[in-house]
Amino acid sequence: MATIIITGANGSLAIPAVQHLLSKSPEYTAVLTVRNAEDTDPNTKRLREVIAKFPKAQASIRQLDLADLSAVHEFSSTIATEITEQKLPPLAGLVCNAYYWNLVGDPEFTGDGYEKTVQVNHVSHVALVLRLLGSFRAEGGRIVLFTSDAHMDGVNGLQKYPPSIPDDLNSLLKAAPETDKFGHGFHRYANSKLAILMWTYALNRHLEKDEDLKRITAVAIDPGNLTDSRALRTNTPKFLHYIQKFALQPLRPLLRLHDSTLRSATDAGVDVMELATNKAFPGERGYFKLLKREPSSKDSLDENKQQKLWVKSAEWAKITKENTALASSI
Repeated sequence: MATIIITGANGSLAIPAVQHLLSKSPEYTAVLTVRNAEDTDPNTKRLREVIAKFPKAQASIRQLDLADLSAVHEFSSTIATEITEQKLPPLAGLVCNAYYWNLVGDPEFTGDGYEKTVQVNHVSHVALVLRLLGSFRAEGGRIVLFTSDAHMDGVNGLQKYPPSIPDDLNSLLKAAPETDKFGHGFHRYANSKLAILMWTYALNRHLEKDEDLKRITAVAIDPGNLTDSRALRTNTPKFLHYIQKFALQPLRPLLRLHDSTLRSATDAGVDVMELATNKAFPGERGYFKLLKREPSSKDSLDENKQQKLWVKSAEWAKITKENTALASSI
């Protein structure tokens, strides 16, 4: 028996991932986090309906707002305590699926003072992962983080400005209003995905050096371009809604002949859960594009910048030697 945590569990990819987990791997306990745990959120209601199809499943929905670091730390402490008290089995997987972007508005800032895209996508997941490493089972497990083809310059058609991790890392947490809200909003998103990938590489190096934690592996997956994802209709301009409705969805079989990354959220959810349960590429680490080994961008492989980002990310996430099992690397 073991536990798998999924953040953003009522998302387009996550709901079919949960269904795959409960149907194909019922031995796992699922802890599913959402920003709004009430059925007034139609996506949470749908998640609850999926769980109800598996009456014997060990699954719970927990409220967690990744735009609030104190809530992330409180949640982490609660989970760690429940595992210590054997109310939950130890962790086997942590799926950092929750995300945020805004392509139509000015930059937003959380109560922690951080730009919201970077905090939700990267900083809060750093806190969650590092706080919970000590709650994994002795035989290890798998951490799944999410990157995107947006981390590569010139690949994603929505890009206007190349992704980059600046020398002044603190500037990632800052942003000013710009006339080109779409271009700069996507740039913030792309930078967060590059940061996630670089941090994953650093995380694996530190895990491999730790005798107690070396059996935990981290992967960063680009799950593909999901033509049915709600992301294309959330905080996005109308033209993306129309492209999704009149081109991406009805023409996906044809478009896939030219771009194999175009796929459904269900297909991506299955891949993610196969990684999370260590059935796909057991014991392996690093970057995956869909379920294939491919090289990530040259910028993402800069180990010096990876390490600087590692240090700064722990600082942003309020991680100290006292609140992570990876204390030797903090």
